[in-house]
Amino acid sequence: MAGLAAAFGSGAMTNPIGDIEQADVILITGSNTTENHPVISSFIKRAALLKGRRLIVVDPRRIKIARYAHAWLRPHLGTDVAWINGMMHVIIAENLHARDFVAARTTGFEALRATVAAYTPERVAQITGIPAAELIAAARIYAGAARASILYCMGITQHTTGTDNVKSLANLAMLCGNLGITGGGVNPLRGQNNVQGACDMGGLPDVFSGYQKVADEAARRRMAAAWGVDELPAMAGMKVTQMVPAAHSGKLKAMYIIGENPLVSDPDLNHAEKSFEKLEFLVVQDIFLTETARQADVVLPAACHAEKEGTFSNTERRVQRVRKAVEPPGEARDDWRILCDIAARMGRPMAYADSREIMEEIRRVTPSYAGISYERIEQEGLHWPCPNPEHPGTPILHREQFTIGKGVFHAIEFVPPAETADRDYPLYLTTGRVLYQYHTGTMTMKSGGLNEIAPECFVEISPADARAYELQDGGLASIASRRGRIQARVHISPKAVTGTVFLPFHYARAAANRLTNAALDPVSGIPEFKVCRRYKGGVKPTASRN
Repeated sequence: MAGLAAAFGSGAMTNPIGDIEQADVILITGSNTTENHPVISSFIKRAALLKGRRLIVVDPRRIKIARYAHAWLRPHLGTDVAWINGMMHVIIAENLHARDFVAARTTGFEALRATVAAYTPERVAQITGIPAAELIAAARIYAGAARASILYCMGITQHTTGTDNVKSLANLAMLCGNLGITGGGVNPLRGQNNVQGACDMGGLPDVFSGYQKVADEAARRRMAAAWGVDELPAMAGMKVTQMVPAAHSGKLKAMYIIGENPLVSDPDLNHAEKSFEKLEFLVVQDIFLTETARQADVVLPAACHAEKEGTFSNTERRVQRVRKAVEPPGEARDDWRILCDIAARMGRPMAYADSREIMEEIRRVTPSYAGISYERIEQEGLHWPCPNPEHPGTPILHREQFTIGKGVFHAIEFVPPAETADRDYPLYLTTGRVLYQYHTGTMTMKSGGLNEIAPECFVEISPADARAYELQDGGLASIASRRGRIQARVHISPKAVTGTVFLPFHYARAAANRLTNAALDPVSGIPEFKVCRRYKGGVKPTASRN
């Protein structure tokens, strides 16, 4: 994303979590913050209730955080580019944008202005369902703030237009000068522990650690020298959403999965299961015997976070120490020790004394981590980029300039979701999480207390839709898409909007991802988990309510 690539390309927050309470206005979209990020939600609630900050929530469901909002906009699923363009239309038309910031620190404004000119509040209302007056009011609140923070999560990214959605939010922030300042920023909330650290360390198919592109010859030379090899390949690897189809076609013969449970979390699970069955060899390295591990030829038991030394990099780019508290059970071992032993048996010895020695190598080969050491983060973590041992870290990105100098506006047109409603499949589906379960339940479903509170999958549906489909609260319903069918407990809720149902994706026995669409964002490769429209006959009651 041009000038913002370093921050948004890695999905990193531009501002620290503490900055949220410094914002005059907080805009939350695509994030059920109270259930997915309860600690961060406490900052937001405190800001709104105790500090007089104004809160805008944009979400198709009336999620809990909307209780604290000064403005709650309810868009149709998959229409984010349209409402963001509509807000920018109002801001430019009413001359509310940060003209000095736009002139001094950005390019592409005229192209943006020309594109959003067509997104009048009235047209946006037709696309999104957001009343024109509500859109105008929200745009004025955001543009009227001296400091405004945007928070988003996978409700923005998990679309075929996810990259466009994020670029549009960056456009909105730049338009109002809300980057490089305390209390501002565009801040993605990561979905799982240490996702940020995994990306930072090169857990992406086209980069080395620190987002150094494998296509960059100078970066390849530096890494080859550090690792004592003659050369490294310039070709990017497969994204995870490319691997599963490649397994199905026979192009990919073997897979090694570490800490992931794709046979619950992947979209279109029926297809994913068939793809995994075609693998010649499957290795799973995990702390529990997951649904995916049960299909593996080899399972390697790993240590959990409390059983090993190392670092995590959290959602605000803060690198923090993790210390061993207990010994791992049975044959469980550190992930890095398992990998090093396998490498040695394959003819490439990788000998490290401990995790500290690995961190020293990370510092040597990763410019943004060069100043971060165990000694410096013994008591408190540091935000990358931290280029040398004297550097204090960088809590706020883009203070003076963007990565390549000027930030680039992207003129983006609205594109509908991959699936559209029809007579046979009239309802929308969106998926997400609940407070009491985590991801595919690998850890949380081992807890009796959590299972007592949130024991099974449910379908959240509006009172009007429940009446239309003759469903009773607490009954069982059969839900079908073109890809599969599951049963779930009916939960009639004021959170739901008529025409849309919600399913949590945690539960393997009624896996929501048997229904979701595997259509991908063409840039990021992320699936469209958040919009699935074709539910035949809607949702139907089953014969039994037990």
